Amino acid sequence: MTANAVLSPGPPRPDETQTGVSTMVRLIRESWAAVEPHSEEVGKFFYGMLFSLAPATRELFPVNMEVQRSRLLRALVHVIQMVDRPDDLLPFLHQLGRDHRKFGVVADHYEALGTALLAAVKKYAGDTWTDEVERAWAEAYTVMASAMTEAAAADEGPAWYNGEVVEHERLGWDVAVVRVRPEHPVPYQAGQYVSVEVPQRPRLWRYLTPANAPAEDGTLEFHIRKVDEGWVSRAIVGHARAGDQWRIGAPMGRLTVDRSSERDVLMVAGGTGLAPMRAIVEELAQYGKNPNVHLFYGGRTRDDLYDLENLQQVAMSNPWLTVTPVLDNDPGAVGAEQGTLADVVARHGTWAERDVMVSGSPSMIRATVSRMLVAGTPLERIQYDPFTLD
Repeated sequence: MTANAVLSPGPPRPDETQTGVSTMVRLIRESWAAVEPHSEEVGKFFYGMLFSLAPATRELFPVNMEVQRSRLLRALVHVIQMVDRPDDLLPFLHQLGRDHRKFGVVADHYEALGTALLAAVKKYAGDTWTDEVERAWAEAYTVMASAMTEAAAADEGPAWYNGEVVEHERLGWDVAVVRVRPEHPVPYQAGQYVSVEVPQRPRLWRYLTPANAPAEDGTLEFHIRKVDEGWVSRAIVGHARAGDQWRIGAPMGRLTVDRSSERDVLMVAGGTGLAPMRAIVEELAQYGKNPNVHLFYGGRTRDDLYDLENLQQVAMSNPWLTVTPVLDNDPGAVGAEQGTLADVVARHGTWAERDVMVSGSPSMIRATVSRMLVAGTPLERIQYDPFTLD
């Protein structure tokens, strides 16, 4: 089966190709349901097999593989969720292919990657693994690899951009704002994220979202919170300094506001998950007319809402923007709604007529999206990126 047969957009047709695609999707999802409880073991087995088949790939990855294993599983889950949504899946795979250039991944590596992936899934799929399931995974991986290698080969830009830290500002014990000026402007859009490598943690790339719209001088502003067991986030917050040299990978992500749409927008942001929303709001503020945007900005305590005053000032001069602060562990605070973001957003309605964007920790995204789906928000209206936090 070709990549076009699986991923070409257009209305479903009750023909043999569509029947084959539906069967492939069903087999992959059913077998993954058996594998997912063993996701940590799957990641370990996958990389052990990969490094055995292609020893040269080991030097492409950091010494500590814990974060890299979690990225593999997040990518797999995201692809599985979108495997029957080609209009979303194909751009994601193209971005992933361009992004992997920074590791030094080349076309020859993909055969070993595929062999290791199928071996890992087979090992933990148990009785659900059959010849038919194996063919389904092989076909799906062929589509993934083809899309990624084609995008990587077609990208004429650099594998990464070199940038210099020009400012490091601590906003508290666990949050810092870092501004980086690249040698050449990074061609990102407001709402997209990039991967970065910092000198304190070589080869341990981390995904960060610029909190500003593209600037004339190319400066990127990052908001970083220290994460428990987060090697990179702790190093950046505690030890990044002006003059540090960063590497910045290709832009990824599809969070955006369609100004030509007649639908208004709901934004739900937790903590430093505010970054893509802040960048989009900054960009929208350049225009006189925009869709109405309601931003729910949440944290545990008032101190977590580090950018609230700035957002409120933007809202004062832009009537299309409404900002609602939300606190889930600060009952004494004034001027904020109490509860989790998922609870508060659901209390305000189903939001069925709005385009929805959600950004924050993986657990916050899962809780919010689940509550909104139960409340009646259509899944196709909800946007979120899979790699917002390590």
